[in-house]
Amino acid sequence: MSSIHLADRMNDIRPFYVMDLLARAKQLEATGRSIIHLEVGEPDFASPETIVSAGHSALDSQLMHYTPAIGLLELRQKISDHYRARFNIEVPVNRIVITPGASGALQLALSVLINPGDEVLMTDPGYPCNRHFVRLLEGKAVNIPVTSETRYQLTSDLIDQYSSEKTVATLIASPSNPTGTIIDKDQMQSIIDTVARQNSCLLIDEIYQGLTYETESYTALSMTDQAFVINSFSKFFGMTGWRLGWMVVPEEFTAAVDKLAQNIFLAPPTLSQYAAIEAFTEKTMEILEQRRQAFERRRDYLVPALKSLGFEIPVDPAGAFYIYANCARFTNDSFVFVNQLLDEVGVAITPGLDFGEYNASHHVRFAYTRSIPVLEEAVSRLKEYLKNF
Repeated sequence: MSSIHLADRMNDIRPFYVMDLLARAKQLEATGRSIIHLEVGEPDFASPETIVSAGHSALDSQLMHYTPAIGLLELRQKISDHYRARFNIEVPVNRIVITPGASGALQLALSVLINPGDEVLMTDPGYPCNRHFVRLLEGKAVNIPVTSETRYQLTSDLIDQYSSEKTVATLIASPSNPTGTIIDKDQMQSIIDTVARQNSCLLIDEIYQGLTYETESYTALSMTDQAFVINSFSKFFGMTGWRLGWMVVPEEFTAAVDKLAQNIFLAPPTLSQYAAIEAFTEKTMEILEQRRQAFERRRDYLVPALKSLGFEIPVDPAGAFYIYANCARFTNDSFVFVNQLLDEVGVAITPGLDFGEYNASHHVRFAYTRSIPVLEEAVSRLKEYLKNF
């Protein structure tokens, strides 16, 4: 029997540890254990009924044929209208690309930019799949350690410090996963100017846009038309399983992205696209605003509760639905720590290892994607477990 041959890149692509943790949690639940899920970035809210009804209507009308590779024109127009209504900016429809989730958008953007050996700057901690997509393309992710001093975000100085002649792109996220921090407008403009001066490209993850709590949400598209700006229907719009996202592409890259989308995806999910048209209606937006307020209340409960237990949270999250907490008071190995929490008290959270290497063993992520009574029970269980530390 011949041995299985794996590409060398697979040695550098780590598993998504939170998904392994979720599988273990589900196994424990199957035995009758009560598990509180604060590990996966998926809200407990169902997709808004307005969106679900639109999906049913599309099915009833048998609207299940392929769409153009860059998506339904009607949906792309709705997104353009949304930018005009909410942010008072004009985003041409031809620059809007509908994708199979935000991950599909990121794959397209990186694929039209990276040659083997090229470097992409990004934060450590940061969303784990980002660096793996770069490795998949035989590029190199330059993981830049960030701390609370910069709100866990890149700055112009850090970009200058870590750039080289091989740098082709910088990837930032606002609000970010896992920290929930936001890049303010002045800092965003400075980053845009720095990347432009270096003659490289800027990719901006805005998939948690709309889920902000201290300041009004904004888009970097109001400052530049030269960035790849990625968004999603999963988080703010509550459509995780529909697997749909979008990307606004610089004009000179639209033909290349269209050609690549034809080859990689053929088309985004048709049913999801017809359902998503309803996402921008006034009725749906009212539902989503109520949910945003609910997330804010959850954050306002959980952040001080965790601090009272001994977790260090030097920067309160201003967006998304995550808390990135230092657990050094309790452990030097957050991976072991989260597995012990799951086994002992049935609370599932994510180890810092999922988000990079810098100080990962001293950090965990909480997702406040459950109701306040559930969060209260989680805190009660944590308090009981941690009382001996």
